[in-house]
Parts: sequence; C-alpha cells; structure tokens
Amino acid sequence: MNLYDAIVAKKEKISLIGLGYVGMPIAVAFAKKAAVIGFDLNQEKIKTYQKGIDPTNEVGNEEISQTTVTFTSNEADLKKAKFHIVAVPTPIREDKVPDLRPIISASELLGRNLTKGSIVVYESTVYPGVTEEICVPLLEKASGLTYGTDFKVGYSPERINPGDKEHRLETIVKVVSGMDEETLEVVSKVYELVVDAGVYKAETIRVAEAAKVIENAQRDVNIAFMNELSIIFNKLGIDTQAVLKAAGTKWNFLKFQPGLVGGHCIGVDPYYLTYKAEQVGYRSQIILAGRLINDDMGKYVVEHTVKRLIQADVAIKGAKVGLFGFTFKENCPDTRNTRVIDIVKELNEYGIHPTLFDPVADIKEAFDVYGLFFEKRSEIGELDCIIVAVNHNEFKSYSLEKWAGFYKNPERKIMIDVKGTLDKIELEKSGFDYWRL
Repeated sequence: MNLYDAIVAKKEKISLIGLGYVGMPIAVAFAKKAAVIGFDLNQEKIKTYQKGIDPTNEVGNEEISQTTVTFTSNEADLKKAKFHIVAVPTPIREDKVPDLRPIISASELLGRNLTKGSIVVYESTVYPGVTEEICVPLLEKASGLTYGTDFKVGYSPERINPGDKEHRLETIVKVVSGMDEETLEVVSKVYELVVDAGVYKAETIRVAEAAKVIENAQRDVNIAFMNELSIIFNKLGIDTQAVLKAAGTKWNFLKFQPGLVGGHCIGVDPYYLTYKAEQVGYRSQIILAGRLINDDMGKYVVEHTVKRLIQADVAIKGAKVGLFGFTFKENCPDTRNTRVIDIVKELNEYGIHPTLFDPVADIKEAFDVYGLFFEKRSEIGELDCIIVAVNHNEFKSYSLEKWAGFYKNPERKIMIDVKGTLDKIELEKSGFDYWRL
C-alpha cells in the first residue's frame, strides 16, 4: 500500500505544522478526508482551537468545534504522521532581507520527529532554492535520515486569501511539485482530496517556488503603478477613481486600485525574489521601484491629511484624528504587517495621536505587536478629521449622518478615504472636505 492509499484508508496521518490563517484551514479541509494532526508551538492558540473557537474567522467556530483535527503543541505527536505539510510564515527583517528563522525552526523541529517513508511538503512562500538547499539539509541533520531514500520532499505554495470567502483552498488551482515523479504523483493525489479546482504539476520544486513568489510581486508592481498614478493625478487636480473607472471600460485594462500594501504576501514576497536576484548578480529595477512607492504611501496619506487640517485652520499638534480600520486588509482580524501602522507613526511625528477604531481587528494582537489601544465606537467623537484606512463592510454601511456624528464641528468634516470606496459625490454634497488616493 503506497502512502496515498494509506492516507485515504486512515492508516497513515497528515500533519500540519503551523496553524495560522493558512495552515488551520488546510488542516480542517484535510480532516474531512483523512486523519490529521494540527501542530503549533503556540499553546494558547492550540487551547483556543481545542475549545472550538476560530480566532482567524477563516472557517468559523462551528467548523472548528466539529473538526476531527487533533490539535497539539507536543512535537512528539508528529511522529504519528507520514505526510507533513509545513505552513509557517516567511517574513522579512527590518532591513528587507528574508527572515527564514520560522521555516528553519520548523524544519529542525520536524526533522527531530521525522520517520522513514515520510513526505514533507512546504507551503511557505520562499525564493527558488530554499526548499532543497536550506530545508532538506536541516531535515537530514535533525533526523539522521537520508533525503531521497528515507524521506522525500515536495513544494506546494499556499494560495489562500485571508478574509476571502470566495477564493478558498477548495476553489483555487493548487500548484504542486515533488523531488521526483513518484513524490509528485503522491503529493498531487493527496491535494486532490480537498482541492476541487484541481492541481497543476510544476516541472520542479524550484519552478513552483518561483511561480508563487512572482504572483505577489506582479500584484505589488501593478498596485505601485496605481499609487504612482494617484500621485500624478492628484497634482493635476484629477480624481484618480474617475480616471480608473473610465479606463476600466476597455476589455483588457487591468483593474487594480491604489492603496496601502501590507499583509504577509504582497508587501513581503517581492523582497524574497529581489534578494535571490542580488545573490546571482542582478539588482531588480522594476520590482524594487514598486516596493519603494508602496512603502511610502502611508507617509503620502498623512502629508495630505496635514494639508487638509492646515487649510481648515486646525492646529496640527494635538489635532483629533480618528483612524478607522487597522488590519492589513478588509474584513480580516489580522493586524500583523499592516501598513496602517505607517499612518499612525507618521501622524505621531506631527504630534497627532490618532483615535483608533476597528470592529474586526484582533485587539489583543494589536496591543502585543504594536502596543496600541483601540476605542469602542460609542466612545469616538469630537474629531477634526477621519481617515478611513481599511474598507471593512461595517464602514461601507455607515450613513452620511453616522459619519457626520463623529465630528467636533459639523461645518468642518475632513474625510480621508484611503481606499477610495466611499461615495465622493454624496459626501461632498453633504459638506465633507473629502480626499482620496
């Protein structure tokens, strides 16, 4: 009986190492077809899952409470599995260099508990070569096993979009790869158990690694182009959203939007590719130029906020600014690597300490990571300016009267709409001093 058949028969188990926004939904999906061990070093997270609570809101409390996943923080439990999926973060350091510590640590930990006949599949986004050149030697050293003989490796980049209920694990084509044809076949069949959209077999592990990293680099460059357009059109006195709406009537116009670029993928992955490029003697021009523009958008937003306040004769130092939305994307509680923090820091430079409100954000996480406190909606008022930084559904439901009720002076309502999703015409008709990217 090969490994795939043993998994289907529940004679062998699948393990998920890393139970965040990516790993946890994968574990829950596989548990409907196989026996699954869900491992994470964070004991509090494991206890939360064991209580049937989904803090990520990715699958919901009902799914978590009913799943058959064995949630554990005991690494020895990994010895009970033969098919391992590693889904840990791959962040960057302050100097924009890839931080491989999580994936290195996960490889060492898994290696200590790896048994003969296992297949290890990495899902973490990396530059081409990390799986075979860095992870495999770590697995060998920690396990004492021989790569290709005692265990095999594959790579299948995650494509889960946090907060997106339409594009899920099951509905997105899964790129898979393996060290050899036999491994590729097993990896493909295992993922086909849960991916209704099917799999795409990449030629090599390095091809799969490269495919993933350019997906987000491409989006980053396109958003940077939109952000640059917004800067140009603002200087020309032209509304960027109106321009994009007009241009969007052409069938092949790519409908990207300007805005802050944060999260664990789009604002991070390009640096993995440019880092590897520099190692082989090429310095990126387009990718790094896009990163430079996107990394500077928080400062750009605050500069225009301050200009609006000055024009309205509001004293800058101590001005009361309400910052609505702090997560890295709409309708998702994750605050890690949010670029809204750039707005907070830049406002602080002007002596403005914004009132923060986010109905979706993980408040504890925001305090632990940034040391920030959030206000309740009922406690917000007497504002000089509102910055809508994240397009949460709740904000889209607010009436003009509700927005107006947050201001100190009903005749001086400065509104900064970072995502440009509010109704500009209606707001201006109602006396709002409105600005958007």
